[in-house]
Amino acid sequence: MTRDTFSVLACVLLAVMLSACLSHPLIDSQRLFSIAVNRIQHLHMLAQRIFSELESSLQIEEQRQLNKIFLPDFCNSDDIISPIDKHETQRSSVLRLLTVSYRLIECWEFPSQSLPGGSVLRNQISPKLSELKNGIHILIRTSQGAGDALVEADPMSPYGGYYQALGGDGSLRGSYEMLACFKKDMHKVETYLTVAKCRLSPEDNCTL
Repeated sequence: MTRDTFSVLACVLLAVMLSACLSHPLIDSQRLFSIAVNRIQHLHMLAQRIFSELESSLQIEEQRQLNKIFLPDFCNSDDIISPIDKHETQRSSVLRLLTVSYRLIECWEFPSQSLPGGSVLRNQISPKLSELKNGIHILIRTSQGAGDALVEADPMSPYGGYYQALGGDGSLRGSYEMLACFKKDMHKVETYLTVAKCRLSPEDNCTL
C-alpha cells in the first residue's frame, strides 16, 4: 500500500468515525479515544527513540554541556497554557485537555518534517501527527458545541515557525533542544489524552 493510499484511507476512516460519533457519541467516543491514545503512545515512543539515539551519539562532555544549557531554558510551546502538574491535570475538564492536546500537536505538525533523525522516522511522524490532530478535533466537536471555537482561537503558527527554524539550524544544540521539546510535548499529550479517555470509563483508575 502506498503512502498516498494510506493517507486517503485514514481520512475516510476519520470521516466514518465522525459520522458514527454524532449518532452514538459515548460508545464511538470511547473507541476514538482508544485510537488517539494508541497513536500518541506510538509518537511518544518515537520521540524517545530519536532523542535517545542523539544522546548516545554524544560524548559525555557534550551531554553535560547541552543539559546545562537546556535545563534552565524552556520549550517555546510552554507558552501554550496547560495544566502545571498532575493535580491540575486531573481537575481539568475533558474539553480543556483535548484543546491543549490539539494545540500541542498542531504546533509540531509542520516542524516535525525538519526533525533530526533521518527521513524514515520523519515520514512516520508527520502523517501520524496530522491524523492525530484530526482525531482530536473530532473528539472536541463531540465534547461540546464550543469546541470548534476553542480550537480555532490562538493559532500555533508562531511556535511552529520557531521549531522549524530550530530544526533547520543544523547545530547540535538546535537538534538537541528540538528533540527534547518534542519528546516533552508528546509526553504531555499522552498524559492529557489518557486522563481524558479515563473519564469515559469510571471503572478505570485515573490516578497519575
